[in-house]
Amino acid sequence: MSLDMRFDFADQSVVIAGGTSGVGLATAIAFADNGCRRLVLVGRNEVRGKAAVDAVQAVAAEAQVEFVSADLNEPEGAQEAADAAARRLGGIDVLVNSTVAPYQPTLLHEMSLADLRSVLVEQSVGSLLMTRAVLPVMRAAGAGSIISIASDAEKVPTPGETGIGAAMAAIITFCRTLALEAKNDGIRVNVLTPSLIVKTASYERAMSQEFSKKIFDRIVKRAGLGLTEPDDLAAAILFLASPLSRRITGQVISVNGGISIA
Repeated sequence: MSLDMRFDFADQSVVIAGGTSGVGLATAIAFADNGCRRLVLVGRNEVRGKAAVDAVQAVAAEAQVEFVSADLNEPEGAQEAADAAARRLGGIDVLVNSTVAPYQPTLLHEMSLADLRSVLVEQSVGSLLMTRAVLPVMRAAGAGSIISIASDAEKVPTPGETGIGAAMAAIITFCRTLALEAKNDGIRVNVLTPSLIVKTASYERAMSQEFSKKIFDRIVKRAGLGLTEPDDLAAAILFLASPLSRRITGQVISVNGGISIA
């Protein structure tokens, strides 16, 4: 049987954790633009959630796009979000983890113990808990694709990114190990690792502080292919969610314009 070489998500139910802004919202719009008619966007802010739903339906007015409010850093929040999404969509074929929290690069000796703990939890735990909550739904169906956004901070040590580098390592190791565990259930698990992503709040925060701007100004010069935009991540996510990548699992793929070749 030949492989259909087009993106067509008409029969797919997609959940995007962190789907109300940045990469998550760009991805939701891209799915809708490529035929997906059943989406749930998960986030904390009701106002931003409604605006995100409207933005997606502007591309596909007939699509079923729903917002679920949840704190994914809490086990109960992740489980309730997964249950609500599966119930409303009739299943979950694709999970995209694009959860982020406000973060400013800071040298470790300048961070309090409490701040370090917050970075480790808020930058990683939501992705892990949401994956675990959705896993039984995909195992029951015998198929699924999970794509998580981490960061090249795990691959390339950078001053000021001690905590976030550790958080990204947690996501990456978790996903690679799950790929081994879940492949016999027909579930694929992959990770995308950008560096700077322009047109996002995270980029604006990083470039607003003298210390981090000095570091990232040097990094930007290495992006020979240009800095990553949300749409670049969305395109890679659609590929990994589609049958075009049906043999790909357990991979960690940099999307960074050539900032690092690793």
